[in-house]
Amino acid sequence: MEVLSNIVSEINSVVWGPLMLILILGTGLYLQIGLRFMPIVKLIQGFKLLWQGREKGGDGEISPFNALMTSLSATIGTGNIAGVATAVFLGGPGALFWMWMTALVGMATKYAEAVCAVRYREVDELGNHVGGPMYYIKNGLHSRWFWLAPTFAIFGAIAGFGIGNTVQANSVASVVNDTFGVDPLVTGIVMLALTAAVILGGIQRIGAVAGKLVPFMATAYILCGAIVLIINITEIPAAIALVVQHAFTPAAAEGGFAGAAVWAAIRFGVARGVFSNEAGLGSAPIAHAAAATKGPVNQGLIAMLGTFIDTLIVCSITGLAIITSGAWLGGKTGAALTSAAFEASLPGVGGIMVAVVLAVFAFTTILGWSFYSEKCVTFFFGVKAILPFRILWCLAVPIGATADLGFIWLLADTLNALMALPNLIALALLSPIVFQLTKDFFANGMQETPIPEESSDGS
Repeated sequence: MEVLSNIVSEINSVVWGPLMLILILGTGLYLQIGLRFMPIVKLIQGFKLLWQGREKGGDGEISPFNALMTSLSATIGTGNIAGVATAVFLGGPGALFWMWMTALVGMATKYAEAVCAVRYREVDELGNHVGGPMYYIKNGLHSRWFWLAPTFAIFGAIAGFGIGNTVQANSVASVVNDTFGVDPLVTGIVMLALTAAVILGGIQRIGAVAGKLVPFMATAYILCGAIVLIINITEIPAAIALVVQHAFTPAAAEGGFAGAAVWAAIRFGVARGVFSNEAGLGSAPIAHAAAATKGPVNQGLIAMLGTFIDTLIVCSITGLAIITSGAWLGGKTGAALTSAAFEASLPGVGGIMVAVVLAVFAFTTILGWSFYSEKCVTFFFGVKAILPFRILWCLAVPIGATADLGFIWLLADTLNALMALPNLIALALLSPIVFQLTKDFFANGMQETPIPEESSDGS
C-alpha cells in the first residue's frame, strides 16, 4: 500500500502541478475573453433567470433552479469549510486571492460547460435527459476525439466514490463524533438510510431535496459568517491587505503558521478553489443537462452562478473569518481551523454551527455526486446499471464513515484533476460554438437559437 500511495502521490504532484493550474486558469481566461467577459457583466441577468427558473421552462426532468441547487449540493461542502482552511494553512492568506481568481475565470468555464451540456444532451431509454462532458464530446466533436468521452466517464465514476461519497461520509462522521460524541458507525448507518431515501427516487427527488436544503443551509452559514465578520469588522481592511499582499509576496512564519512561498499560495489557492467550485472538472454540467430549460444559453447563465455563490461568497466568508479572527496563526488546519475561527467570535455557538453546516453540506454533496457518478456509469452500461449502482453507492457511505481515508483523499484528489483534462480539451474545441450561441442569443433579444433535431440524439 505504501508503494501504491507513493505512486499516486507522484502522479498527484504532476496533475496538480504548474501545467494543470495553467490549463485550468488559461482555459477559463480564454473563454472569459472569448465571451467578452459576459459572465461577469451579465451576473445580475443570471440571478433574474435563476428566480424565473423555479418553474420548468422546457424539456427536462427538473427546474433550472433545482438543476443549479443539485450542482451546488455537490460543490458546497467540505471544500468551502475544510478546503479553504487548508489552503490558508498551507498557502497563507494569499491563497484566498487565487481562489477568487479561479472563480472569476471559472464562471466562464462553468457557463460553457452548461451550454455544451444542454446543446448536446440526449434522451435515454427511460425518457430522461442525459448530458455532460462524455455526451458533448461524443455528439459535438469529431469521432477522433471520442476516446476522451470514456476517459472522462471512467475517472468520474471512480472519483465519485472517493471525493463524492466516502470522503464526505468520513467528514460528517468525524465532525459529529468530535462535536456530539456520536459513534461513526451510527452516523454512517443513519446517513446510509437518508441517502437511500433520496437517491432511489432519482434526479427529481435529489433536485427537490437539494432545492430546499442547499439554500437554507447556505444562507444560515453566510449569515453566521457575516456575524463573525461584523464582530471583527475593524480587522477586515488589514485582512484584505494580507490577502492581496501575500498573493504576490511570501508569507513569513508567525505564531503557529509555518510561512508560505508565493507558489504555495497559487498552488493551494487554485487547487482548493477548483476542488470547491468544480469549474472545469466537468461534473456540474451533468446536472444542468437534466434542466427543463428554454435553451443552452439560458441554463449557462444560471450555471455560472454556481461558481460565484460557491467561491466568491461562501469560500470568502470562510477565508475572511479565519484571517480576521487570527485563527490562521494558531497552527490548526482543515475544518478544525474554521471551527476555531467561528468559535473565537461566537463562543459556544460558532463551533456547533460549523459542525452542523459541514455535516449537511457533506450529505448534500453525497446526493449530488451520486447523480454525477451514476451518469458516468450508465454511459458505459446503460440504464440497467442504475439500481445496482445506487445500492452500491449507499453501501459505500458507512464504509467511508468508519474507515481511514488518507489514501482515498489522495486518490480522489488525483482523479479530480484527471477528470478535468478531457473536459478542458473538449471545451477549448467547442468554444467557437459556445461563442456563436452566446452572440446569437443576445443579438436576438435573449432568445435561444433553435437546436437542430439531429444534434440532440447524437447523430
